Amino acid sequence: MDLPATSRRTLLGASGLLAAGALLPGRLAAQSEADDLTRITGDVVPISPRERAERIARARTLMGEAGIDAILIEPGASLAYFTGIKWRRSERLTAAVLFRDGEVLVVTPFFEEPSVRETLMVPADVRVWQEDEDPIALVADAMRQRGVQRGRLGVEETVRFFVSQGLAARLPALSVVSADPVVRRCRMIKSPAEIALMQKAADVTMAAYRWLWPRLRPGMTPGTIGALMNAATLRLGGVPQFSMALLGEASAYPHGSGQPQVVRDGEAILMDCGCTVEDYQSDISRTFVLGKAPAEVTAVWNTVREGQRIAFAAARPGAEAGSVDRAVRRFYESAGFGPRYRLPGLSHRTGHGIGLDGHEPVNLVGNETTRLAPGMCFSNEPGLYLPGKFGVRLEDCFHMTAEGPRWLSQPAASLDQPV
Repeated sequence: MDLPATSRRTLLGASGLLAAGALLPGRLAAQSEADDLTRITGDVVPISPRERAERIARARTLMGEAGIDAILIEPGASLAYFTGIKWRRSERLTAAVLFRDGEVLVVTPFFEEPSVRETLMVPADVRVWQEDEDPIALVADAMRQRGVQRGRLGVEETVRFFVSQGLAARLPALSVVSADPVVRRCRMIKSPAEIALMQKAADVTMAAYRWLWPRLRPGMTPGTIGALMNAATLRLGGVPQFSMALLGEASAYPHGSGQPQVVRDGEAILMDCGCTVEDYQSDISRTFVLGKAPAEVTAVWNTVREGQRIAFAAARPGAEAGSVDRAVRRFYESAGFGPRYRLPGLSHRTGHGIGLDGHEPVNLVGNETTRLAPGMCFSNEPGLYLPGKFGVRLEDCFHMTAEGPRWLSQPAASLDQPV
């Protein structure tokens, strides 16, 4: 269960949880302790320029089917997916336009052009604007030159309002529509190369868990645990994205608590961690107990493990994504949890799509009618939460094949063998 960036920042401020790059006391000590680990990502093969060209070709086919003449994209996962450009958003516009015919357009500030070109991996018409010029007018002019001043402009779902509406104002004959029928359909189905990168990211996170688990000690704080997990992830060749540790009662709240926490014998330790390898994500949760686990924790842990198995078994090609969630809830309700999202029980969806973003469409949630298909990737995390007591979350990701789902990380064997 990856956290949105804003939530990660809130938790960092409240309880000292460590996200990638956070400077907390003990970080250097954690890095030193992880010196015994070695990089396992030396065999990684990045996404090739040829594959990106194939993505653009696929997008153009879908644009034709949807009657979309061009697609507007700002920096983020979708821009990286199609062009390779890894950039950040600011008040200075950098954007790309994918046309149904012709070269990709990239617009960026003049002084940023060399940096933007460093990661550009497809042929593109790169146009620059100066600080006293209007970048949206530049995009509009380029579209007129391509003959796209009327028709339908697809807007990628994360594009900011001032960009899409500014362009619509300059091209009033252009209809602005959602680009989801193109962008989502492209990104939802992962290629073998993408799945290989997600597999490696999962391998890194699991190797970091295996290194960390025997080092957990009573008295540790979430910050200490997160620092160790991130240090291990870096040494193994991943880029840490989030390392959340919820201790004791805090584990009953899926994204944690701001109350002070320390590891205690016999109490739940819920961890949710992920990294990237070549920008592709992992997202894996484990719940541990140091010392003897109370009978109630053991019983709930075993119930969640069975819920995860039921979700995996329900994820068949052609099944509605929502049917996976419904299968888990039927089992949990038969065990006395819920009903539906009520607590104690499973208060969130069973899983989410994952890829370049930690959370991507579609979700394993009861009302989702999208059919599962080969190449789709999901988290499987049917946690159970008992407010005032503890929570258990076990999370592993899988990808769909024609024969059924395949794990990217192997689920925990037992509470005594969590990694």
